[in-house]
Amino acid sequence: MEIRLASSYGFCFGVKRAIKIAEKSQGSATYGPLIHNKDEINRLKEGFGVSLAENMDEADQYDSIVIRTHGIPKEELAQLEAEGKEISDATCPFVTTPQQIVEQMSEEGYSIVIFGDADHPEIKGVISYAKDARDAFVVLDEEELRTLPLKSRVAIVAQTTRKPTDFMKIVNALILQAKEVRVFNTICNATFENQDAAASLAKEADIMVVIGGRNSSNTKQLYSICKNYCNDSYLIENEEELQAAWFQNKDLCGISAGASTPDWVVQNVINGIETML
Repeated sequence: MEIRLASSYGFCFGVKRAIKIAEKSQGSATYGPLIHNKDEINRLKEGFGVSLAENMDEADQYDSIVIRTHGIPKEELAQLEAEGKEISDATCPFVTTPQQIVEQMSEEGYSIVIFGDADHPEIKGVISYAKDARDAFVVLDEEELRTLPLKSRVAIVAQTTRKPTDFMKIVNALILQAKEVRVFNTICNATFENQDAAASLAKEADIMVVIGGRNSSNTKQLYSICKNYCNDSYLIENEEELQAAWFQNKDLCGISAGASTPDWVVQNVINGIETML
């Protein structure tokens, strides 16, 4: 059986940047998981002494704090600064951009629509930059727009890991509803490069293995895309979840990985598959 990697997969620019920042911040703690990959978080803890603070109470135990790639709510960042913490901001620049847009458009009197998952840490951070929380809304589909008390002027941004085609459905519906719509495409290029590469490979493969955290939005998107083209698609976090039965009578195994999945985890999975052949 041939094992083939997607032409684009794994660590994106923002994650690479965050890892470098964390590795230089020994003895600190990340506020929230730095990235959505528990194996890499464990590596940073064991190799660099970077701990994890899940909330403000836990953050109080550390003098130095690294802000996670997904960012944190504006008020929480202000609280950490007020407490005199030494802060290393590892927020991905592609996440900082929608934060800034929401803040500016909100100040200019626009209603804010954010396409994404309201429970995702990135979105919790982005919406916190709205001047008035009562005039900022998170939606996942165009049907949700109909009941929103939007102003005649609306600005829309997207969660960085969402599908561009789904974003355009929201935008098109919004154009019919509001007199003025400011559209900001804040979807990360690396995200849909990985998605396109995964789709292309899934069309050829007999089995697709998508590697990444189960709480990673972009990894789940990759898995969903692969499943559309290759029914035998599996989402795993590491090589321990592989099952030999998956690979029986298969000729081509395709592999993709989420933006928070390090190369060493990908290689461990490849090694694991090869031992089963």
